[in-house]
Amino acid sequence: MSTPPLASGHEGPHALRPLLDTVLEALDTGARARGGPLPAGGPQVVAARIRQAVGDVLPDRGDPHAVRTLVHAFAATAADPAHPLCAAHLHCPPLAVAAAADLAASALNPSMDSWDQAPGASELERLVATALAQQVHPAGTPDSLVTTGGTESNQLALLLAREAHGGSVRLVCGANAHHSLPRAAWLLGLPEPVVVPAPGGTLDPDALDATLTRLSGPLLVAATAGTTDAGLIDPLPEIAAPCAAHGARLHVDAAYGGGLLFSDRHRTRLTGLDAADTVTLDLHKLGWQPVAAGLLAVRDAHDLTALRQRADYLNADDDTEAGLPDLLGRSLRTTRRPDVLKLAVTLKTLGRSGLGALVDQVCAHARQFAALVDAHPDFELHAPPAISTVLFRPTGATDTTVAAVRRALLTDGSAVLGRARLDGRLWLKATLLNPATGPDDLAALLHLAAASRATLVEGHTPR
Repeated sequence: MSTPPLASGHEGPHALRPLLDTVLEALDTGARARGGPLPAGGPQVVAARIRQAVGDVLPDRGDPHAVRTLVHAFAATAADPAHPLCAAHLHCPPLAVAAAADLAASALNPSMDSWDQAPGASELERLVATALAQQVHPAGTPDSLVTTGGTESNQLALLLAREAHGGSVRLVCGANAHHSLPRAAWLLGLPEPVVVPAPGGTLDPDALDATLTRLSGPLLVAATAGTTDAGLIDPLPEIAAPCAAHGARLHVDAAYGGGLLFSDRHRTRLTGLDAADTVTLDLHKLGWQPVAAGLLAVRDAHDLTALRQRADYLNADDDTEAGLPDLLGRSLRTTRRPDVLKLAVTLKTLGRSGLGALVDQVCAHARQFAALVDAHPDFELHAPPAISTVLFRPTGATDTTVAAVRRALLTDGSAVLGRARLDGRLWLKATLLNPATGPDDLAALLHLAAASRATLVEGHTPR
């Protein structure tokens, strides 16, 4: 048996070219077979299709057509975030230029745990990490770490806060905080978090001040810039003030809202972000990157010294003294992908203005969709969108009906809407992250929701 071709090396590009043609064709035929944003039939039907396509996962003899077969099945059973009616989650359609760069990263396969595995990639990561940290913290000595997303970034923020306070810190967060924050406190063995009221979906600064007044010991306050349910942004300046007054460290989870920094029109929504000690960013949300593309920005690069580790085979003292960069302190992970390449290519290709224009477009789409909902007699709008998320529900419907409307659309494969519980009620959630979405797509999304409700409950054609 001959050795299968490798993706890199002198012959790598020649080996990849026909495979890429096969993959692109299979992506196309799979999407056509799917026909909509989601495969129809629900979980059991989709699982059966995958089982049929895969057959024996590990056959005695290999199948030369496996790439075509499995990529076709993968695409045919995917939830396609580039489809304008796929609008449930913070699940963005990646830019073609970013996906192309990600191919190069996969082919060369650098590992970002030592310089001799990633010579150029290590410098590229340093440049990009510094540039993005400076978007968050224009002054001082900021830095950032590349992570797998908001969950890892939030965990790192709590870890750095714990180490900055000598091994102990208590998390204070709003009732609107992302679930990864209390989970990180549990994982790190920290005390039970103190939860502050978040009436209307945002952290109450007065309640925070009262909480900080009665608590003692090292504290980390976590605010949110872009909640996952409604995209709401906590009042950051009003939160930073009591943190400073009480000597509490401040972390802002801006996994969703951080992308507003690229927009001249919307970046003022993040006023006060630079007061945070640490900030979570996710460019696989409002950055249009393939997963994963997270970062943790720190105001003071000195905080990162807590992550330093020594492994002689990766960062021996004499190698470091001789000038080889030490990468082990750049992550909690050892082996990790060069996710920085797709970030660098995107930033360089589009520039801040290009990314800002995409942010402006999806925010405008949310306002347009909210206006359609508000004008529709059969729907109720929760509130004007804060970023690009719109919450709405059929007028007079029960929570059971709202949930059934969403599941009916999913089973039919016609539209993908999310769900959020806010103000004690269940809402349909449209998260608009596709810059190519048009007015007709927005109208179609609302019409499908109306038709689903009518079919389930009223038995008549929606207005």
